[in-house]
Amino acid sequence: MDIFDQPWFSKIVRPSRYLGGEINSIKKDPRQVEVSIALAFPDVYEIGMSHSGLKILYRILNAQNWLAGERVFAPWVDLETELRTRNIPLTSLESGRPLSEFDIVGFSLQHELCYTNILSMLDLAHVPFLSEQRGPDDPLIIAGGPACFNPEPVAKIFDAMVIGDGEEAALSICRTVREWKRDATKSKGELLRELSKIGGVYIPSFFEVQYDAQGLIRSVKGLEKGYAAVEKAIVPDLNSYPFPSQQIVPFTELVHDRFTIEIARGCSRGCRFCQAGMIYRPVRERHPLEILRAAECGLNETGFEDLSLLSLSSGDYSCVIPLLEELMARVADRHVAVSFSSLRMDSAVSELMKEIKKV
Repeated sequence: MDIFDQPWFSKIVRPSRYLGGEINSIKKDPRQVEVSIALAFPDVYEIGMSHSGLKILYRILNAQNWLAGERVFAPWVDLETELRTRNIPLTSLESGRPLSEFDIVGFSLQHELCYTNILSMLDLAHVPFLSEQRGPDDPLIIAGGPACFNPEPVAKIFDAMVIGDGEEAALSICRTVREWKRDATKSKGELLRELSKIGGVYIPSFFEVQYDAQGLIRSVKGLEKGYAAVEKAIVPDLNSYPFPSQQIVPFTELVHDRFTIEIARGCSRGCRFCQAGMIYRPVRERHPLEILRAAECGLNETGFEDLSLLSLSSGDYSCVIPLLEELMARVADRHVAVSFSSLRMDSAVSELMKEIKKV
């Protein structure tokens, strides 16, 4: 029986967080796919569903017939209490399967404050915390996101961590797991060795980290021949991965409840206090025609009335004025409002505002 069929579920706050079945969500029969991955966001639904990285990976992975990508979020405290009290495992939104039944569980690490939610989700899923405690029948626990650039605080939890862009690495990891499952004679250690060959993939168990008396890292020693360091994964051309236009339309209001398009990745400013400006280098821009395509298709396929252009510094996009003028010409008569995620005062703010205020 699904949790929303339980009598106690009527008392749960914002129950639509846990229903699944939203417009444009993808549900595959687990028996018809070779590999399944749970995209785990260690925060509540309203925050996780606002994240552009989740939208990108969800479409890339589910575009493969042999692969099922499903979503799971950290439950709010009321549902978490019920799950623990009744010993009900945490499940995905699409198929309602426990996380322990997936081949891979991939966490998105956006910041350090989500670390305790990772432990909570693993505990609710009845999956051992530490990599060394998990066997071949347990899911492969991996992670990606900006917090992975400083992996050591949580390295013992994960079997593998992706440093850098996830589009190519995530699909390569799933392909490697697919081949490993086909050869039943290979061990988990052999799987990890194959994963270490993927660009940007860090295998914590293949390194020995020494700390000094103050708890600071003194040295990092590679334990596998030819695997002494990890270079971050970089997608050189964003246009090779078209931005998803068929985004999921939730039943509940999100933190960023609008259609979003990533127009560029990276930032040229080089502010030393900004982590994102450093780790997402180099600057790469999405082609204006691709942005226009994603905007038109996305608004038609989702029904959103707000469009947001995302980047670390949207005003620095090389042809932002012509792009905005063309966008407004196409969507203004539909009363679609256009906004930017980040604008600097020294960019062409006045010209942008002139266009934006048309709606």
